[in-house]
Amino acid sequence: MSGPVTLVLAGARGHGHWHLSNIRRLTAAGLVRLVGVCELTPLAPEELEGLGSPEQSDDLAALLDRTGAEVAIVCTPIHTHAELGLIAAARGVHLLLEKPPTPSLDAFHQLRRGLEEAGTACQIGFQSLGSGAIEHIRGLIAEGAIGRVTGLGAVGAWVREEAYWRRAPWGGLRRLDGRDVVDGVLTNPLAHAVATALRIADADRADDLAGIELELFRINDIAADDTSCARLRTTAGGQIVTAVTLCAERPGEPSVVVHGEEGRITFWYKADRVLLERRGRPPVTTEHPRTDLLANLVAHLREGVPLLVPPERTGGFMRLVEAVRTAPDPVRLAPEHWRVERGEHGPRRVLPGIDQLTADGADRLALYSELGAPWAVPGTHNDS
Repeated sequence: MSGPVTLVLAGARGHGHWHLSNIRRLTAAGLVRLVGVCELTPLAPEELEGLGSPEQSDDLAALLDRTGAEVAIVCTPIHTHAELGLIAAARGVHLLLEKPPTPSLDAFHQLRRGLEEAGTACQIGFQSLGSGAIEHIRGLIAEGAIGRVTGLGAVGAWVREEAYWRRAPWGGLRRLDGRDVVDGVLTNPLAHAVATALRIADADRADDLAGIELELFRINDIAADDTSCARLRTTAGGQIVTAVTLCAERPGEPSVVVHGEEGRITFWYKADRVLLERRGRPPVTTEHPRTDLLANLVAHLREGVPLLVPPERTGGFMRLVEAVRTAPDPVRLAPEHWRVERGEHGPRRVLPGIDQLTADGADRLALYSELGAPWAVPGTHNDS
């Protein structure tokens, strides 16, 4: 088959606006054509500028049947991913599925079985895994640029106002109407930090992890975690420590740090920028191109190019999701540990000292309790 790949976008608001912009860019390049939009409320003509007049419906199955689309982009609430992905697969429609793929490991396995039975391709939307910096870093490690790797640290300190958690009925929930959601900082907003570290460490498949330690906390009026850390131990004997928060004093750029006996590599994955630091040598900064995941899916379908993020390469991340899902509820920190500040659009809750703690966690490969945080409760969950 030749010509532009025909698409249906399920979930065109919220983060879906990013997909609309990306589709508009790829449409101009002649790679794709939007033939359908699945939304509860139809998009206005101005929202579809440059995209023609795609069919609109709130019924994905009917929309796929009528349009004959080759690909469905699913950017809907987390707890609907598996259901909608299977609807697409049952019709032979390929899939670009937003992260996290599903809110549970069982749902992930169910989705993978459905995709395999249908013979359809699926790309998981971890955009950072399209960065050329990852192979650059893996090459540096392989050639011994920083000596033996002693561990990886991932850090993310973001600012979110209280209104963020009211962005959708499922925002900040662990479950909704009896269905798993798991919308916490580790598994959704800063999920890229973990997924990127796992890919660099070549530990991104489910069988690559030997155990997971978690410390989950919250200061916002939510059910999920907004400040957390995790230690992932790999079957190869390595470790990845992630320290993240949405309650930062100041917004920071998330990164992954590869520690070696003779230096270290820092990767700011949103900027595709890498810093190599070695003893006795000047630091070297490089910037790298990024392959768009939808463009990669198109190249896979038209030219047989390998997918960058097939489901099996997110199995390690899904082990973390499952550990968070089955962990006890996050520890609610007492008001004396945090404060309320006025944000740009409304109030936000801030955890003093958390910016340094997240940085220290990645630098020292230590959990919050091991760093001596006065509010940190050790050993809230250990999944092996």
